[in-house]
Amino acid sequence: MGSIFARLTVIGLLSAGVAGCFQPVYGDRSLTNSGPGIATALSGVDVQQITAGTGTPEARIAVEVRNDLMFGLSGGQAPSVPTHELRIRLASTRLSVIVDVQTARPDMENFGLNATYELIDLRTRKVVIRDQTFSRVSYDIPGQTQRFARQRGLRDAENRAAQVIADNIRNRLASFFVAGT
Repeated sequence: MGSIFARLTVIGLLSAGVAGCFQPVYGDRSLTNSGPGIATALSGVDVQQITAGTGTPEARIAVEVRNDLMFGLSGGQAPSVPTHELRIRLASTRLSVIVDVQTARPDMENFGLNATYELIDLRTRKVVIRDQTFSRVSYDIPGQTQRFARQRGLRDAENRAAQVIADNIRNRLASFFVAGT
């Protein structure tokens, strides 16, 4: 009984020491109180328009990614005084995963979205982050008699992939503003 109590005490003490090292993304103060909190730093990022061909599916996805990212960084507010600029490039893919052997039509497809991005410090005009992320989501095509099911499934997959990309970029930027790397 004594060794269990000793182990739990050690675990509790170690947990308490590490608990102060975490900072919530929505926090308004930094851990050291020497700089802005993560929420303030993220709201200073100016998300640039994502270029895509007019009228293409990528154009709608680019708007979706930018909107999701702007909402994740600042609640949808434009930065009053931008400190950083974010540039993003997107590429999408589609792949038929399961094909009906009788009709040769797909029953399930994967949608992929790849993003490369750069965060530029506006004060020094230097690239402080250059990275990439991706998302792969699948969607079913529920029968060939439903005319618009494939298009609706694809649209939902595109929206889910855009949200994953925006979340990945926001998390990477939050990590940069906390750790500086």
